Amino acid sequence: MLPFLAVLLAAVCFGTTGTAQAFGPGDASALSIGAARILIGGAVLAGVAAVVRMRRPAPPAPAPDSRSASRRVPSWLLLAIGSLGVLAYQPAFFLGTSANGVAVGTVVALGSAPIITGLLDWALHRRFPGAVWLVATVVATAGVVLISGVVGDAGGRPIDLPGLMGSVGAGASYAVYTLASKALLERGWSATTTMGSVFGLAAALSVPVLLSTDLRWLVTPAGATMALWLGLVTTAAAYLLFGWGLSRLRAATVSTLTLAEPLTATLLGTLVLGESLTGMAVAGLVVLAAGLVILAVPWRGRRARTLSAAA
Repeated sequence: MLPFLAVLLAAVCFGTTGTAQAFGPGDASALSIGAARILIGGAVLAGVAAVVRMRRPAPPAPAPDSRSASRRVPSWLLLAIGSLGVLAYQPAFFLGTSANGVAVGTVVALGSAPIITGLLDWALHRRFPGAVWLVATVVATAGVVLISGVVGDAGGRPIDLPGLMGSVGAGASYAVYTLASKALLERGWSATTTMGSVFGLAAALSVPVLLSTDLRWLVTPAGATMALWLGLVTTAAAYLLFGWGLSRLRAATVSTLTLAEPLTATLLGTLVLGESLTGMAVAGLVVLAAGLVILAVPWRGRRARTLSAAA
């Protein structure tokens, strides 16, 4: 159960992102916040990866899966694709939470990610993620729909279409960098090396993006605190846990487990930020939690297949 718990704990860290943004300066743009987050978190992850690599030699790479389309992609290109996915996720995510609120923006972004990840994983590797994943994802996504306000009214706030598209774009970006990272892990890269390389390159790419924005918010106490929390907790610490779990589980399984992020974000949005939820949205939280329980329960047959696939 440790890989499942590691991913769930990472998702809880992810879930504090929108709330941290809400307590930060109101004049900070989504693009600037996302770039600062990746610069700080990516630099820390790259440093951790460098230290681990000096102390521990890299293991021999396993034989590539002949069924996988990603085996034909050079590692440097997978690294670039993963880094661009990380970079694209940030402004898309913050655009969604700014336009539609922390709860709805996070729910839509992470609710779309498991479906996109599972379909892409199936297409690339020609392996069905499994019946347990399918049932858990359907149940959890139903909870996401109930919370998001697509059915009924989750708080009386009208849904902003550009913000909604930004959240879906964040979900797609998440799927891209998760699958790219998983492909590198399957080539023998360690979890710390993979996360450090992907996010380290994303950090380097974020520098010109950050410098092109208004940085006055970053030198305020609230802005500096928000940037450090986003970089150290929701990126560095969270992705160390995420990478360790991803190295031992299928990408589709990990993506569904991270639906604990919108669950966390919704609870924080309601309890801390005072965002209102209707009875239907509360029911959605229960349904979403049930989907995560279905996926995390160590079904004997599913667990054997998952460990075999991750080996």
